[in-house]
Order: sequence, then C-alpha cells, then structure tokens
Amino acid sequence: MTKALELARRGYLRGEVPVGALVVENDDIIAWACNEKERRSDATAHAEMLALQRAAAYLGKWRLTGATMYSTLEPCVMCAGAMVNARLGRLVYGARDSKAGAAGSVMDILRHPALNHQVEIEEGILKKECAELMSSFFADLRRDGRVGRRRSTRNRVGG
Repeated sequence: MTKALELARRGYLRGEVPVGALVVENDDIIAWACNEKERRSDATAHAEMLALQRAAAYLGKWRLTGATMYSTLEPCVMCAGAMVNARLGRLVYGARDSKAGAAGSVMDILRHPALNHQVEIEEGILKKECAELMSSFFADLRRDGRVGRRRSTRNRVGG
C-alpha cells in the first residue's frame, strides 16, 4: 500500500485526483498506475482501470484470479465492474469513498451475489494517510482552482 500511496502522490503533483493502484501476483508487482484523467482527457483513465489493463497486458491474459490490487481509494462503480469482469482475486484499499464507493460504502458491486464473480476485499490499510492526501488535494483545488499542474492554453478555444 505504501507504493500505491507514492503513486497517488505522483498523481497529485500532476494535478490528478490522487489515487494510486498496483496489481500484485505471486508477491511481484506486475502493474501500477496513478490517475491520468486530466492528462489523457479521458474519464475512464482511473488508476485502477489503467493498472488492470497493464496487468492483463503483462500476463497476456485478462483473467486476474490470482492477483491482488492495492488502491488508495475505494473503487467507483466503473472500476469495481472492471475488477469483477477481470476476475480479480482480491482488493486491498485505503480510504472509503462515501460519495461513489462501490466496494461496501455506497454500494457493493465487488461482492454482489447476483454477479458471476465476487472479489475478496480488505479495507482501511493506511486509511488515514490515503484520506489525508485526498482531503489536501481537494482543499488545494478549492483554494486556487488547480493542483500541481501548469496552466495550459493547449485546449483553450481561440487560444
């Protein structure tokens, strides 16, 4: 989880919502990512989605039944759905997401009995550190409208 927190901090410095995720199989880190939504202008570029994609590419298969994902934040519905579809074996996460969490707080996609696969969940690892990083990010964002990123005119209309 310490490595996932480092990845989240890296995202924070890039102006991304600070979520870090990594996938471990047989005690080896096989994939990792931080959020890249802003950089890619892609709403699906969540750390968990990118880590799942990279893990599948590394292993050469989409089924991740023997893998564990470590994430600093409880996954959203999209990421939880991807974890179920990837047949992820286990998820370990830090902070709950009381607005969009889909691993037990708002809803529980990962253990829903109607789905064809359930993911084992362990929560609260480095919870305080993960939650504080998220709180700091949004406090900075509310204060000056940006965090860590340089202002760009690249996508500005007429600019």
